[in-house]
This record gives sequence, structure tokens and C-alpha cells, in this order.
Amino acid sequence: MVPDTPYFESDLARIHHEGFGFHADRVAPGVLALLEPVRQRGGLVVEIGCGSGLLTRYLVRAGHRVLATDASSAMVDLARSYVPGAESIEQLRLPDDPVPPADAIVSVGHALSYLDDEAHVDRAVAALARALRPGGVITLDICDVRYGEGRRDEAPKVWFGEDWVLITQTSVPDRRTFRRDMTMFVRSDPTSWRRTDELHDNVLIETSDLLPLLEAEGVDAQLHAAFGHETLPTGLMVVTGTKS
Repeated sequence: MVPDTPYFESDLARIHHEGFGFHADRVAPGVLALLEPVRQRGGLVVEIGCGSGLLTRYLVRAGHRVLATDASSAMVDLARSYVPGAESIEQLRLPDDPVPPADAIVSVGHALSYLDDEAHVDRAVAALARALRPGGVITLDICDVRYGEGRRDEAPKVWFGEDWVLITQTSVPDRRTFRRDMTMFVRSDPTSWRRTDELHDNVLIETSDLLPLLEAEGVDAQLHAAFGHETLPTGLMVVTGTKS
């Protein structure tokens, strides 16, 4: 079961912003190339799971109109400070919150994999497809079941910054779940540190099952190993499609 406590509260949101921008850096060229026709016609990009705005900033700097969203209020606060040029940055929780009409929908960092279960993923993907205007583009990354299969028995990992430390232990409780058990230490003053903990479960799916679901909503979609020419982690798949 997914824990009731929120994901990405303030300490982890800050650590993610300062220490984990490499994914947005890696995928940005491919995402921008896919969305170039949308930029040329001045369409609106709705970003799902924008986090602290790491990809949002690339989109805005490239000249896109962006409405960025995230489920974490701490992430939304960071993004509003980091990307003042976005049209709006709002809290949005799938699959129940309404998705604004969009000319493009983009999501990186496997945001949909943080939903509770596969049924919620299906509902969210269908909602995104329905929100696309005719000719609209959708592109997102999401965790396939192979994401967990390749990460069994991973050793714990440690990341650190100037005044924070993150310790992560992963596990694969079952074929459909990838779990991160995270402990953070953040310096609260010159002589003491604050500890917080978060437990994240990612739902793993057969990503090919998303294609007929999107087709039913009028989106011609394909699976890819990347947004462009970048190399993504094993099992992280990219879904890209256009609404007829």
C-alpha cells in the first residue's frame, strides 16, 4: 500500500531541486524538439509533475507558453520562485483533478508512476488524452515493469550537498512496485541537523498497455526508449503521441 504521508515535502523537494536536475538536463533537447510545432503556433503546454521547475525553465526559455503543475505543494512553491516566466504554476493531483485543455502535455521524471495503482495510471492517462486539443502532442516517461526487474538487490546510495545528505535504500516488494526508503539530514543551524524520512512507491506497468487506451481517446501513440537521442535508465519508457 502507498503510504498516506505526502510525497516530496519541503526537505526532499529542496534536495531534489539542488541535486537531481540531471534528468531534466538530459531530456530537455528531445522534449523541445518534439514540442517545436506547438511552440511555432503559440500553443499552450501543460506540464504534469513539474517538480521544482527544472524542465519548466527549459520550456519557458525556448519560448513556450507553459502551465506547470505538480501534486506537491512544496514543489509548486519552489517552481514559482525558480520559473517566474511560466503562465501559471498550480497544484494538480491526478487522476481526479481536472486537466486544463492543452496543445501539448509533457511529463518527465515518471510522475505518473507515483500514482497509487495501475487503475489510477489508466484514468490519468485517459484524462490527459481527453485534455489534448486536436493536433495536440503528448509526451511522457513512465516506469515499465522492467524498471523494477533491473533494480533488485540494489545497494543503498548516498548523495550529499553543502548542507544536506540523502540516503536511499530501494526494494522491489513485488513485480508491480518499486520502493524508495529515504532518510534526509538537512542542516538547520550551524551546530545541528534535522532528520526527515519519506517512503515512495512507484507503480510499475506494462507500458504497451497504454497505447490502446490512448488510441481510444483519439491519440496515435508509440513507445520509445528516449525523448530524443539521450540514454534513459533501463525500464524508463517514453510514450509520445498526437491527437487526430
